[in-house]
Amino acid sequence: MLGKIALEEHFGATDPDIVEQSAEHFTPDAWPERRAMLLDIQDERLRLMDAGGIELSVLSLLAPGIQSLWKSVQAVDWAHRLNDYAAEQVALRPDRFASFAALPMQDPDAATAELHRTVRDLGFKGALINGFSQVGDENTVVYLDDSRYEGFWAAVQELDVPVYLHPRDPLAQHSHSYDGHPWLLGSAWAFSVETGTHALRLMGSGLFDRYPGVQVILGHFGELLPFNIWRTDHRVEVAPRGIPALKPFGYYLRHNFYLTTSGNYRTPALMNSLVEVGADRLLFATDYPFETMLDATKWLDAVELNEPDRDKIARDNARRLLKLA
Repeated sequence: MLGKIALEEHFGATDPDIVEQSAEHFTPDAWPERRAMLLDIQDERLRLMDAGGIELSVLSLLAPGIQSLWKSVQAVDWAHRLNDYAAEQVALRPDRFASFAALPMQDPDAATAELHRTVRDLGFKGALINGFSQVGDENTVVYLDDSRYEGFWAAVQELDVPVYLHPRDPLAQHSHSYDGHPWLLGSAWAFSVETGTHALRLMGSGLFDRYPGVQVILGHFGELLPFNIWRTDHRVEVAPRGIPALKPFGYYLRHNFYLTTSGNYRTPALMNSLVEVGADRLLFATDYPFETMLDATKWLDAVELNEPDRDKIARDNARRLLKLA
């Protein structure tokens, strides 16, 4: 299938040197190749896009990216520089690339200003935030439901652009359930648990009651949420514990979230997501270079799915959400 639009396509940079953050996700022998893939945008990446029928890739900074830079001054500086770099890369091939902004959530006012700058001045399609941010020191974490971000979410609704909530691992000192089991960290398990919980925090906080137009994107078919959302709602109804949200979690999942195929090329997961949120809420993504681009494209081309829904997932929903021509 030609004309796919991919929404979780990562890059790194050496100036400032942020690419090394991803080294821990690969074995030492595999890292040099993956590092080169993160740094490359205009060469091998384009050839792989052509081979898989990907018309447009929306670039986003690798994880944990800006969110791990607990010194606010550094976070603001690096976000600005990396967004300028992404804009330069998009300008070389605006027919093949767009970008999400990296934001310094350590400084809510600066993050809001950077969102405005990147969307209005640089033409970015929204933002990708790598989970919680470390703020003030390396041990302090702040999630996006915190009241300090009220103005930021107001700006998201005003600009009418999506926020991609991307995973990161919990800090080791905050999550002892992984002690002695390092294989459960990262994309094997911890990413989904951390990000799914973060999404539930946003829903339960009443954020989408205050800003019903806000749209959040989750990768990996919703970070386990479609499978468990009914039970979450069922048990919260039994014991609400003062929840501020005015509607069930499932309502927000179906009205304020989009789910992507990134790194989860599993047909039963697709079918479960289709039932829970509908074809209009699913988007294509590959999770490159942490996953193989051609694995994602071949799976979507071959999966048993009616063609209108395949077209929606491959490109039509992205065109509508990102306001692409």
